[in-house]
Amino acid sequence: MPQAREYYDALIIGAGFSGIHQLHHLRKLGLTAKIIEAGSDLGGTWYWNTYPGARVDSELPIYQFSDPELWKDFTFSEKFPGWQEIQKYFQYVDKKLGIKQDVIFNSRVASAAWDDSDDQWAVTTEDGRVFHSQFLLLCTGIGSKAYIPNFKGLETFKGEMHHTSRWPKEYNFEGKRVGVIGTGATGVQVIQTIASEVRHLTVFQRTPNLCLPMRQRQISKEEHDKKKEDLYPILFNRRNQTFAGFLHDFDAKLTLDATPEERAIFFEDKWEKGGFHLWLGTYIDLFTDEKASDETYAFWRKKTLERISHLPTELQEKLAPVKPPHPFGTKRPSLEQSYLEVYGRPNVTLVDVSESPIEEVTPNGIKTADGVEHPLDVLVLATGFDMVTGGITSIDIRGQDGIPIKEKWNTEGVRSYLGLAAATYPNMFWIYGPQSPSSFSNGPSSLELTSEWILDMIKYMKENNISSAVPTEGAQHAYSELVNQLGQTGLWFKAKSWYLGCNVEGKRVQMLQFPGGIPAYAKLCNDSANKGYDGFDLKRFAN
Repeated sequence: MPQAREYYDALIIGAGFSGIHQLHHLRKLGLTAKIIEAGSDLGGTWYWNTYPGARVDSELPIYQFSDPELWKDFTFSEKFPGWQEIQKYFQYVDKKLGIKQDVIFNSRVASAAWDDSDDQWAVTTEDGRVFHSQFLLLCTGIGSKAYIPNFKGLETFKGEMHHTSRWPKEYNFEGKRVGVIGTGATGVQVIQTIASEVRHLTVFQRTPNLCLPMRQRQISKEEHDKKKEDLYPILFNRRNQTFAGFLHDFDAKLTLDATPEERAIFFEDKWEKGGFHLWLGTYIDLFTDEKASDETYAFWRKKTLERISHLPTELQEKLAPVKPPHPFGTKRPSLEQSYLEVYGRPNVTLVDVSESPIEEVTPNGIKTADGVEHPLDVLVLATGFDMVTGGITSIDIRGQDGIPIKEKWNTEGVRSYLGLAAATYPNMFWIYGPQSPSSFSNGPSSLELTSEWILDMIKYMKENNISSAVPTEGAQHAYSELVNQLGQTGLWFKAKSWYLGCNVEGKRVQMLQFPGGIPAYAKLCNDSANKGYDGFDLKRFAN
């Protein structure tokens, strides 16, 4: 007997911040919606990323929902919360909003196909369930599809092997020889956390991480309560006014317009404040003037060498080279607490794979091009994700022309309108995805902005009897060209970063996010809305 047709106004893919925000506010509009989630609980990336040391890089209070209902009774214990507290926060949100009752857990979406005849999406999961909806809302985030490079012999390794995004619930490093491939944000967090536990740690580094001091500290409930009473509403509003949605912003002065003495004092202040202050709170030309970047890097290197001066000169050069590996800040800096000190431990070895690449993974470890085999009991793959696009392209999404979005983006490059929708894919929106500010920002800051804009458009469509909305090819071309032009005006292409897709072999190199800042992005979105959603073809229901 055939199953009953499952229809909702909207289907949401992903139960992280974006998916929860969408569901909560769609309910307020009186619409029916379901979240389809591959994991078995809420959290999105924070359900999966539970590796040792995993924590946010946004300081309190901005890495949470801005709705007072969702922060007034919850207290984080640290300035930069760890994954355990973030998971507790999601459970708190569920108790407040009853999110789980509308989530289908342990279900992965395989395909989505648009039907022009009835203006609906048909969404099929891997276990064969089929759902229908007017709206398809992709809340897959920028880091949901794990990436593992094609290392020769990987399948032959006889020890334990874990990608950081699929970490086992129980693990014990004591007495084991551990290798970590990758020194991005995840690698930094893992390395500084496990170095004191393992028998020996071998770090395979391709590019040194220009990491910044986190300045982590405990925060009391009394401090929280005082700020909630006086400051929280102001701070949450402040997010929309800064370039990256943080509470600090660029100084309007150009780097070289400041005297050397002024720069020294300015940089020292940012360094002592910690976090992203030296990145997103420095002089305004950091991303556009290579001389400004060099000045910032010189300061960073000076401060870093102060901490590693006891190490051999060759190792100092690998961690903080004389010549910057890329313009400062064109890769998202990682925040660390004790990362640099790790390399002074007798049980830690740094292998520079830019000099001696990984040749193959053997049953007993990793062999590098210099002929050395590094024996390992555990291999940690901190190799990141198919960033920004992978969560979307892992689904077979076909719009009006029947062409999968993955095929289009592979051949033509990513193209979108306003970083939230694509031509030929009606009523499909994504939050915190390609060509939005996404990873150039604090996550909740930009995703709430985008989510609220999409919700307003859905409300407008319902109130005006509109059955479908799809970006025009012209509007999509103009917006995508703007993203490309903004990328070219900066220093971004002088770095091989996941901002450009460079971390995935064979992926098209292009600017994958909107690099113009949140206020400029919000203006573009609001200009479209104020003109009746200019740039979209709107189709009304037949009478």
